[in-house]
Amino acid sequence: MQASMINPAAAPRVTFDTRPERYAHWRMSVAGAIATLALNVNEDKGLKPGYKLKLNSYDLGVDIELYDALNRIRFEHPEVRCVVLTSARERMFCSGANIYMLGQSSHGWKVNFCKFTNETRNGMEDSSRNGGLKFLAAVNGTCAGGGYEIALACDEILMIDDRSSTVSLPEVPLLGVLPGTGGLTRITDKRKVRRDLADFFCTTTEGVRADRAKSWGLVDHSAKPQAFAQAVREHAERLAAASEQPRETKGITLTPLKCAIDSSGYRYEYVDAVIDRAARSATLTVSGPKHAEPDAIEDILAAGVAWWPLQMARELDDAILMLRTNELEIGTWQLKTRGDIDSVLAVDAVLAKHRGHWLVRETLGLLRRTLARLDVSSRTLFAIIDTGSCFAGTLAELALAADRGYMLQLPDAPEKAPRMVLSELNFGSYPMVNQLTRMATRFCGRQEPVEAARRVVGEKLDAHDATELGLVTFTPDDLDWDEEVRIALEERASLSPDALTGMEASLRFTGAETMETRIFARLSAWQNWIFNRPNAVGEQGALKVFGTGSKAKFNWERI
Repeated sequence: MQASMINPAAAPRVTFDTRPERYAHWRMSVAGAIATLALNVNEDKGLKPGYKLKLNSYDLGVDIELYDALNRIRFEHPEVRCVVLTSARERMFCSGANIYMLGQSSHGWKVNFCKFTNETRNGMEDSSRNGGLKFLAAVNGTCAGGGYEIALACDEILMIDDRSSTVSLPEVPLLGVLPGTGGLTRITDKRKVRRDLADFFCTTTEGVRADRAKSWGLVDHSAKPQAFAQAVREHAERLAAASEQPRETKGITLTPLKCAIDSSGYRYEYVDAVIDRAARSATLTVSGPKHAEPDAIEDILAAGVAWWPLQMARELDDAILMLRTNELEIGTWQLKTRGDIDSVLAVDAVLAKHRGHWLVRETLGLLRRTLARLDVSSRTLFAIIDTGSCFAGTLAELALAADRGYMLQLPDAPEKAPRMVLSELNFGSYPMVNQLTRMATRFCGRQEPVEAARRVVGEKLDAHDATELGLVTFTPDDLDWDEEVRIALEERASLSPDALTGMEASLRFTGAETMETRIFARLSAWQNWIFNRPNAVGEQGALKVFGTGSKAKFNWERI
């Protein structure tokens, strides 16, 4: 990734678009149905100065490469049916997030780092669940903290039994924080480790070796050093055989995104993020296709990354990450769309028609994960449905994701009024992290309004229709529109960002809890709080004194 300068006086911006020839930390190889991602961290190539990435520890830059590599396997190597994550070093799989990086980072950086790394791990599980791409962690050495959390995101874990390597989650005893990218949740919800065993495991710094790890359910398999390589091959081939990925096919190349960065935002071909720093808001506008998009699979393959739903998804994902990482004070995002409604609906019909094809399936997966990233971002989301809007089908998900929706009425010129249109994709193709559609989540599990909305699929709904169906919040007419939207934005900007983050996260996800909602709730609440407490980040807190030879001094109150 590159740090792009907005102007000579500005701080460098973190960007997320990279490619294998730039990788400093991961080695990617593909052999038929099996891809191997081997971690070999260059300790001198941290994303920011001031720390060394020793012991195969990682920072945001390492995880940006992992995220890119996974997407390249999905799109450039669709023949891959199993990904092996391992280490290129002997006796050291991964020691987790770099502690010195965490110790010197701002509060916001730490929390956003944890969020991105967990979204990457969630994406692995999403691919396994929806696309058939399987993951095997080949733990060939010591595996601690975030390193074990990488392994936990895989379908299965194979651990070397060399009588010295261990798996551990030592954050509580060593750092005074939590395994913040899903460790606690995955060992109980996913691996079903008994509570008392999990309690011991999460409070010991030594970790556990292969025999105990296997008996407790912390790993699935173990192998002696001399048999480890063969065991990796056998388990990877078994997982690959169970995958639904295509056997023989050719992928497409993920060419670099084109993004113009200036002092007022980030501009792509189909996505435009314009920042109003005085108002602490950004307007994120997503445009529909500029021309007729292909219908036949051979033409879609020929279009490759230029196929509108794929290019738009990549650009939107990048814009969300850029805003979230680089623009911490921009607390309100206005979601707008532009384009031709019928063109978007035509693409939705193609996505539905060919959803069994690998490229369409992976495109739907990227859209699903990108929209889920929007849901869990700690920003206010207001949908602005005005003249020229194109909230149709897939793009209507942006309105359904919003905390509020404002739709313009034009009583004196109804033919110019904006319309909102639903497609079948709004009813199952893009579940949130609670595994419900945004439509079902909107109505808190009540089926009648969901069924009413489904009955109008394909109809062009005006403000009155959208209100009757519960799809928007307010519908000012053209006389009140500018003032009402302005007041709403100004009022929102005046509220405490901390309170809004907690409120929005609480209101966005209804229904039964899932592993993912628990992870993000704990990340947003517990980790947010713990990262602010002196026991972790005070001058004598555990994160600050780690490695100095001094012992942390705690405030012993339980709150």
